[in-house]
Amino acid sequence: MAALRPWREKNPAAPLTATATEGNAADTPVQAARDVGLLVVGRRTTGHRIGAHTGPVTHAVQHHVGCPVAVVPHD
Repeated sequence: MAALRPWREKNPAAPLTATATEGNAADTPVQAARDVGLLVVGRRTTGHRIGAHTGPVTHAVQHHVGCPVAVVPHD
Protein backbone atom coordinates (compact mmCIF):
# COMPACT_ATOMS: atom_id res chain seq x y z
CA MET A 1 0.00 0.00 0.00
CA ALA A 2 1.73 3.08 -1.31
CA ALA A 3 0.06 5.43 1.20
CA LEU A 4 1.96 3.73 4.04
CA ARG A 5 5.40 3.91 2.42
CA PRO A 6 6.39 7.32 3.88
CA TRP A 7 5.45 6.15 7.40
CA ARG A 8 7.41 2.92 7.03
CA GLU A 9 10.45 4.88 5.84
CA LYS A 10 10.13 7.40 8.66
CA ASN A 11 9.70 4.73 11.37
CA PRO A 12 11.38 1.54 10.12
CA ALA A 13 11.46 -0.10 13.58
CA ALA A 14 7.73 0.34 14.22
CA PRO A 15 5.67 -2.73 13.37
CA LEU A 16 3.04 -1.88 10.77
CA THR A 17 0.56 -4.21 9.14
CA ALA A 18 -1.63 -3.22 6.22
CA THR A 19 -4.64 -5.37 5.42
CA ALA A 20 -7.24 -5.15 2.67
CA THR A 21 -10.49 -6.92 3.55
CA GLU A 22 -13.93 -7.13 1.98
CA GLY A 23 -16.98 -6.61 4.16
CA ASN A 24 -19.11 -4.04 5.92
CA ALA A 25 -17.14 -0.79 6.19
CA ALA A 26 -17.91 -0.30 9.89
CA ASP A 27 -17.75 -3.93 11.06
CA THR A 28 -14.53 -4.95 9.30
CA PRO A 29 -12.15 -2.60 11.18
CA VAL A 30 -13.82 -3.46 14.49
CA GLN A 31 -13.18 -7.17 13.86
CA ALA A 32 -9.64 -6.54 12.57
CA ALA A 33 -8.71 -4.50 15.65
CA ARG A 34 -9.19 -7.37 18.11
CA ASP A 35 -5.45 -7.98 18.55
CA VAL A 36 -3.85 -4.63 17.71
CA GLY A 37 -2.24 -2.01 19.91
CA LEU A 38 -3.46 0.99 17.90
CA LEU A 39 -6.03 1.44 15.17
CA VAL A 40 -5.60 4.39 12.82
CA VAL A 41 -8.62 5.56 10.84
CA GLY A 42 -9.05 8.55 8.57
CA ARG A 43 -11.80 11.10 8.46
CA ARG A 44 -12.51 13.47 5.64
CA THR A 45 -12.21 17.16 6.27
CA THR A 46 -15.46 18.84 5.33
CA GLY A 47 -14.46 22.46 5.46
CA HIS A 48 -16.45 23.01 8.64
CA ARG A 49 -14.26 24.56 11.28
CA ILE A 50 -16.41 23.70 14.27
CA GLY A 51 -16.58 20.18 15.68
CA ALA A 52 -15.00 16.90 14.72
CA HIS A 53 -17.35 15.52 12.09
CA THR A 54 -16.85 11.77 11.92
CA GLY A 55 -18.54 9.28 9.68
CA PRO A 56 -20.09 5.91 10.54
CA VAL A 57 -16.84 3.93 10.32
CA THR A 58 -14.91 6.22 12.64
CA HIS A 59 -17.87 6.36 14.99
CA ALA A 60 -18.13 2.55 15.09
CA VAL A 61 -14.44 1.97 15.83
CA GLN A 62 -14.35 4.65 18.51
CA HIS A 63 -17.17 2.90 20.37
CA HIS A 64 -16.50 -0.78 19.69
CA VAL A 65 -12.77 -1.52 19.74
CA GLY A 66 -10.71 -2.28 22.80
CA CYS A 67 -7.54 -0.49 21.71
CA PRO A 68 -6.65 3.19 21.30
CA VAL A 69 -7.94 4.80 18.10
CA ALA A 70 -6.12 7.57 16.21
CA VAL A 71 -8.42 9.59 13.96
CA VAL A 72 -6.41 11.33 11.25
CA PRO A 73 -8.07 13.99 9.09
CA HIS A 74 -7.37 13.91 5.37
CA ASP A 75 -8.70 15.55 2.21
